[in-house]
Amino acid sequence: MEPEEKKGFFRGLIEKISGMESAESTSVPAETSVQGLKAAPDDLSEKPGLFERLKSGLKKTADGLVGRIDSLVLGKKTIDADTLEELEEILITSDIGVKTTVELVRTLEQRLGRNELKDGEALRAALKDEILARLTEHHCPLDIARQKPFVLLVIGVNGVGKTTTIGKLASRYSASGSKVLLAAADTFRAAAAEQLIVWGGRSGVEVIRHKEGADPSAVVFDACKAAVARDVDVLIIDTAGRLHTKVNLMEEMKKIRRVIDREIPGAPHETLLVLDAATGQNAISQVRIFKETAGVTGLVLTKLDGTAKGGIVVAVSHEFALPVRYIGVGEAIEDLRDFDPQEFTNALFQG
Repeated sequence: MEPEEKKGFFRGLIEKISGMESAESTSVPAETSVQGLKAAPDDLSEKPGLFERLKSGLKKTADGLVGRIDSLVLGKKTIDADTLEELEEILITSDIGVKTTVELVRTLEQRLGRNELKDGEALRAALKDEILARLTEHHCPLDIARQKPFVLLVIGVNGVGKTTTIGKLASRYSASGSKVLLAAADTFRAAAAEQLIVWGGRSGVEVIRHKEGADPSAVVFDACKAAVARDVDVLIIDTAGRLHTKVNLMEEMKKIRRVIDREIPGAPHETLLVLDAATGQNAISQVRIFKETAGVTGLVLTKLDGTAKGGIVVAVSHEFALPVRYIGVGEAIEDLRDFDPQEFTNALFQG
């Protein structure tokens, strides 16, 4: 890459079309890092417990969603239809989603009809139970040990924290004893591969990359070959932050999947869609499009610590019958958490 000028998406695309870009593959050793960017290991010595970190990360959502619910229901001696109507508004404006909210309120109405909601405390407890039930319905932890190499394809639009999520996953898998390989198939975004190299340097993971603007499918081809040859346990493939409205970019995703399946039959074994929780209803539209066109099998919700509308976790999982695999509630590596419906609901309701 020229030191005075980054080529960027459009120049890279033009060079790709015109054949100016070399398809030569480079395997970047694990110790390689970008000067000035390699971070020191996280100091865990004085950090709070994991559940407390989760509660802290969900505080904005708890204040915004559960805080408003508490203001509505706590102290009420009787629950009526007007109370449930106000609750419905709170749920919708907290990005629980219209479909999921309507279902929740209908269920609560049935409980009210059976005289199960005698006061505000009972309504709060019933709502917590119903939210937990919907989060649990499709919950399934990701098992990377069921295939070798386990191929994890990661997709999502720009800005959602996709590459950072990949880096954190590589770090945690490597720390648990798995041999991990990263594929930098986001070849159009400036510094995307460099970001992966930084994470690789931190966690002892090698990165397969080509020059900026190269054909992503060529990177994937080389990465699959390397994963098999090197007896890798987990291959994680980063992809371009494609706009889900761009048909040509979705066609490129289909091409990548064909290459993966040809080289490692049955792969990818998981297609993770990374979503920014703060985008709310826009996240729902992204899930809808990506599930139809890219075969999404699991979700990652990032930046939950920065939004008061974390109810989107409930909406996307329940509405699309997809498991939430991980959630991000902070910047540190341990803040990318395995999603646990019970733990999440307890932290949301603060106990």
